[in-house]
Amino acid sequence: MQSADTLYTLPDLPVKEALPRLLSALEQSSRAVLEAPPGAGKTTLVPLALLDAAWRNDGKILVLEPRRLATRAAAERMADLLGEKVGETVGYWVRMEHVVSARTRIEVVTEGILTRLLQDDPTLEGIAAIIFDEFHERSLQADLGLALALDTQAVLRPDLRLLVMSATLDAAAVGSWLEAPVIRSEGRQYPVDTHYLTPAEVAAAGTRPAERLANLMPKAIRQALAAHTEGDILAFLPGMGEMRRVAQQLEGRLAAATDLHLLHGDLTLSKQLAAIQPAPQGRRKVVLATSIAETSLTIEGVKIVVDGGFARVPKFVPRTGLTTLATIPVSKASADQRRGRAGRLGPGICYRLWSTADQLQLPERQAPEICEADLTGLALELAIWGVKDAASLKWLDTPPAPALSLARDLLQRLEALDKNGKPTHHGKQLAPLGLPPRLGHLVVIGHKIGHGATACALAALLSEKDILKPVEMSWGNTLPDLQLRLEILAGKRPQTPGFVIDENALRRVREQAQNLRQKMREPGSNIHPDAAGLLAALAYPDRLAQREASGRVRLVTGQRASIATELFGEAEFYGVAHLDLGNQPRVLLAAPVAKDEILEHFADQLEEVQDVRWDAAAGRVVARQITRLGALTLEEAAQAKPDPELVADALLQALVEKGIDRLPWSEEALRSRQRLAFLHQLEPDRWPDVSDEALEASIEVWLRPHLSGLRSLEQVSRLNFNELILGDLSWELRQEMDRLAPTHLQVPSGSRISLDYSEATTPVLAVRLQEVFGMLDTPKIGGGKVPLLLHLLSPASRPVQVTRDLRSFWSTGYFDVRKDLRGRYPKHHWPEDPLSAPPTRGTKKRPL
Repeated sequence: MQSADTLYTLPDLPVKEALPRLLSALEQSSRAVLEAPPGAGKTTLVPLALLDAAWRNDGKILVLEPRRLATRAAAERMADLLGEKVGETVGYWVRMEHVVSARTRIEVVTEGILTRLLQDDPTLEGIAAIIFDEFHERSLQADLGLALALDTQAVLRPDLRLLVMSATLDAAAVGSWLEAPVIRSEGRQYPVDTHYLTPAEVAAAGTRPAERLANLMPKAIRQALAAHTEGDILAFLPGMGEMRRVAQQLEGRLAAATDLHLLHGDLTLSKQLAAIQPAPQGRRKVVLATSIAETSLTIEGVKIVVDGGFARVPKFVPRTGLTTLATIPVSKASADQRRGRAGRLGPGICYRLWSTADQLQLPERQAPEICEADLTGLALELAIWGVKDAASLKWLDTPPAPALSLARDLLQRLEALDKNGKPTHHGKQLAPLGLPPRLGHLVVIGHKIGHGATACALAALLSEKDILKPVEMSWGNTLPDLQLRLEILAGKRPQTPGFVIDENALRRVREQAQNLRQKMREPGSNIHPDAAGLLAALAYPDRLAQREASGRVRLVTGQRASIATELFGEAEFYGVAHLDLGNQPRVLLAAPVAKDEILEHFADQLEEVQDVRWDAAAGRVVARQITRLGALTLEEAAQAKPDPELVADALLQALVEKGIDRLPWSEEALRSRQRLAFLHQLEPDRWPDVSDEALEASIEVWLRPHLSGLRSLEQVSRLNFNELILGDLSWELRQEMDRLAPTHLQVPSGSRISLDYSEATTPVLAVRLQEVFGMLDTPKIGGGKVPLLLHLLSPASRPVQVTRDLRSFWSTGYFDVRKDLRGRYPKHHWPEDPLSAPPTRGTKKRPL
């Protein structure tokens, strides 16, 4: 244990000068914010300095780190400064590894562990302080942990010290939000000469991040090594795939005295240490790393940084409920962090693989994870904490309400929350497993249905890196077979051509599977790969899929995606674990699931429906009884006696789609519609609108009741459409209709001539000229308001005159017509005085 003069024996790192001010602030306040640049030594010196604080009272100091690699490295460094081994004064706790003893007073933990400690004991008995290191990264777990810790401090532990440490966050804003003093350490940063690419170089490298990095990064690293004979290189890449591709291009092309290292959390501890520690005397090293190396790790010997300019971040898509990894340009703050790595030991060099114009377009900071992530785990933790309204806690950024609502909906589907949003017994079982709720649900339910060991293995597989990697990185992942991976875990599958097993990933998966079996007290260890599809479906019920065609499936949500169905023997149903939602959605990991398993395990979600629809080819309504799960059809059978109302609805929909004008109107019905159209334009408040648009709008009223019991167009054609149109008219109105808009008109010859109402505003009487001899004035209808348009016809029934003014025609136009027609039709009467001549329907010999 340290003595009281610890502060004076700590290494002379830049943050040391700020420690007295920090200690004084924490003596007077329970919260503080420390701003110190990368490399200032805050991660290792601050916890050691707090050991001698009087308020600690032998309580532990928790130090939160965002990553496992940084957690181990920080504990190792502090223990080394004390001249001890890890697990004595300083210990650490990461997933599946807890190195502490009764003497431990500083415990470095990954951020999620704080949430578990708080849920298990909200008073945090025995803990004096919590340090949130690298808080500028704004991980979801750090935001949640701080919100819960602030709640504990406010209600149960006012003596609990909370210290937020950051390199680039707006410390003043955080201090104001926390109502805490802000202490700044200026640090010791040497100048870094920064180089950019020209716009032409950027354009020639390609537009896709992977393509650009593959073209630029290896060349930039070799040029930097040649231009600078001293110092190691740290190169930033977005992910494992890019790191491996660049490594392949560099292998065999570096000087014999230059070592190549990859740095990521999935490596063995020895390989991680080799990347972090100084290169041996006389040798140089090139370290390919992800964003992990921005702030939370010190990599000895680095004087040159080559920054690819991209980061890989999770993006939650509320529309689909899926989280994808997006490769995006880094923020200015991250780029500055990366550049700063070159200036810790002395003047450095930074090569940025983008142009100065691109630099101006970068965002100042990346959006915090809580604003863009899947909040299912957070929603479960809040429910267990007893918080119904997330806004009641203190957040730097309040969790978005839409994402929280989706998360709670999913938790209810997983039976982790009840309908009131309270955690169920099942939900409380999920949280301590240290898995996302979906995978926790998979483990617990798998254990209950007799597939416990397989569920643990599958959850471990899905939470780690893929254990299969292609020999040629450009191939991408072309093996979506989840069952195959379980067979590899079970030792039952030979090596797959074109792919190799990632032994590090396989080791981690097996370790985690064993850890989960221990937590679940699962006695067996036998893995049954055939259960992969069912277990995946239980974890991802919203991704159950049904084969539509070769190479294509339909998800339970209705979305479609591609999949290599031939790999699965053309199975009909699939449990889908991973899905790529690019321009062309595709299934990345899946396994077949039997229909009987879906019927059994999703019985409470099945829907029995009558599918009644119009079959255009058959010209009739057909009906099936269907068992559905969302958009998936599990079973179907023809139904002889469907619900008449559903049949009528389907038939009506078909008729509407065909169009009102395509209905089987009789001639009588069409004439009635025309007469009513005439009357409606004459008196719209008294007579109904029977236009196509009006009839379509009211079809539920005038046609729908008459379709009951009908199933085909042939049956519909038997309906009395004339009566359907006139059905709402009273007997009195029908009589009035006949008076105002008669179907026929008797002319002087005695003939009853039908009226043409095809033009509602212009009713027509088409009559042979000789039949109206003696008729002086134009007949009127509509109660004497509307004169008919007379089409006066020749004996051959061809129009010879169109007029509304018959009187004028007799006095002027008739004589011209007579002159023309008497020669063409000499057998017919053409009197000089048509008004006094008797009307006739025939010739001179046969006038009638």
